[in-house]
Amino acid sequence: MTRSQALDRAAELFDDGTLLSTLARRVAVPTESQNPDRAGALAGYLTDEIVPAFEAMGFACRLVEHPEALAPFLVAERIEGDDRPTVLGYGHGDVVNGQDDRWADGLDPWRLIERDGRWYGRGVADNKGQHTINMAALRTVIETRGELGFNAKYLIEMGEETGSPGFHAFCRDHDDELAADILVASDGPRLRADQPTVFLGARGALNFDLVIDARAGGHHSGNWGGLISNPALQLAHALSSIASERGEIRIPEWVPDEIPPSVRRALDGLTVDGGEHGPVVDPDWGQPGLTPAERVFGWCSFEILAFEAGTPAKPVNAIPPRARAHCQLRFVVGPDPDDILPALRRHLDRNGFGFVAIETGGGADGDTDSTVNSSVKFRATRTDPDDPWVRRAVESIETTTGKPVAVLPNLGGSLPNDAFADILGLKTIWVPHSYPGCSQHAPDEHVPSAVLREALLAMTGLYWDLGTSPSPPKFASGAGLSPA
Repeated sequence: MTRSQALDRAAELFDDGTLLSTLARRVAVPTESQNPDRAGALAGYLTDEIVPAFEAMGFACRLVEHPEALAPFLVAERIEGDDRPTVLGYGHGDVVNGQDDRWADGLDPWRLIERDGRWYGRGVADNKGQHTINMAALRTVIETRGELGFNAKYLIEMGEETGSPGFHAFCRDHDDELAADILVASDGPRLRADQPTVFLGARGALNFDLVIDARAGGHHSGNWGGLISNPALQLAHALSSIASERGEIRIPEWVPDEIPPSVRRALDGLTVDGGEHGPVVDPDWGQPGLTPAERVFGWCSFEILAFEAGTPAKPVNAIPPRARAHCQLRFVVGPDPDDILPALRRHLDRNGFGFVAIETGGGADGDTDSTVNSSVKFRATRTDPDDPWVRRAVESIETTTGKPVAVLPNLGGSLPNDAFADILGLKTIWVPHSYPGCSQHAPDEHVPSAVLREALLAMTGLYWDLGTSPSPPKFASGAGLSPA
C-alpha cells in the first residue's frame, strides 16, 4: 500500500460523510468545562467517544484521576517497537459555554450543521474537530499500511478552557509514561484559511490588575474637585507609563533583547490576515520597526482588557474612590517570567506610582499585592524553526497540499505547551486545523469544510511520513502501558 492510497482513503472518509457523522456525535456532547453541571459530560466524552475510538486502533487506554482536574486525563498509546520513534499527540475535549441563545437562526451549538461550505457547532474549531481529524488520520494510516511505523501516545484533557487545572502536575507525575521524541498536536488557527500552517510553541500569558483604592467612598466633584486625588486619572497616567500611545512597551524587562535570526527568517514575508470578517491590522501600532508578523509572533504585547472607575453605566458627579484596570502581558521566549511582576513593581515605584497596587488573585502566600507570578497561566515556548523535525513536517505537508506552509515560531495566543516543552522536554510542532475567522469562544463557531478536508489529508500524509522516513535521534527510553 502506498502514501497516495492512504490519501485517497482519507479523502473518501471526508467525502462520504464519515468524518462529519463522527464529529457530529462529539459536538452533541455538551462538554462545557466552565459549567459545573456538565461534570458528567466531561467524563462521558472520554468513556463513550474517545476511548472506544482509540481502542479500535489498537491503542491501550488509561483514565487517570487527578485531584485538581475537572475530569480524568486519558492516556492512549500504541507501541510498535523499541527501535521506532515515539510521537505524542494532545487534544482537549472540553469547550467554552455554548451561549445557546446567541447563535444565528437555525444554528445550535450542540448540533453539527453544514451550511454554505462551513461546519458549525461548539468545538468544531476548538478542539473537537482538530483532535477528531488527527485520530481519523492515524486510523487511516493504520488501515492502509497495517501499522503506523512509529510509536504513538495521545493525551486528552477536559479542562483546557478553564486553564488546564492539574495538567502540569499530571505531566510532572507521569513524565516517564508520556516520554516521546516529539509532540505533534493541533489547536488554534492557521495564519490564513488558504495557507497550511505549523506553529512551534506559544506566547506566555500573565493577567493582573492594577488598583488604586484611595478612600472609602465617592465625593461631590464640585465640592471636592481639585482638593482630593482622582484614582481614575492617576491610574490612567500609571498605565500610560507602561506603554506608549501606540502600544510600544516601556518596561525593558518585558521584551526580548532581539528576535532570533531563525525566527526572523521564518516570519519573513508572512501576511497576518483575519479574513473577510477580521479586523484590519493597524500599521503603526506596537513595536516600531517590526512587521505585523514579527509583532504578534516574535514580540510581546501589553493590553488593558478592562478599566473601571465610578459607575460607567450611570455616572454621577462624584470623584470615584477607586479605580481598577485588568491587564495582560503576552510574552515570547526571552523575558524572565518570574521577573515580570517584580519589574512592573520597580517601574511603578521608579515613576512615582508606588501607591498603585498589583493584584494577581493571590500570590504564593495568598497576598493579593504579591509580586510572585502566581497568575502566569502559560509560559512562553518555542522550537527552533530550523530544527530537523520542523523541516520534516513542513516538507510532508507541502508535499500533500502543494502549498507553501507558514511556519510560525509560536502561536500569538497561549496554550499549555510549556507542559510539553519544559516539563516533558519535548520539541513541539502544532498543525492547526482552524482559521482566524472561526468564532471560537463565541456564537456561530465554525470551520470551512475545505480547511477540514485539507487538514485530514495533510495529517494523514504527515503520519505516513513519520512512519516511513528516517527519523531525527530517538529519545533514550520511556515507560509504556502495553504493546498494541
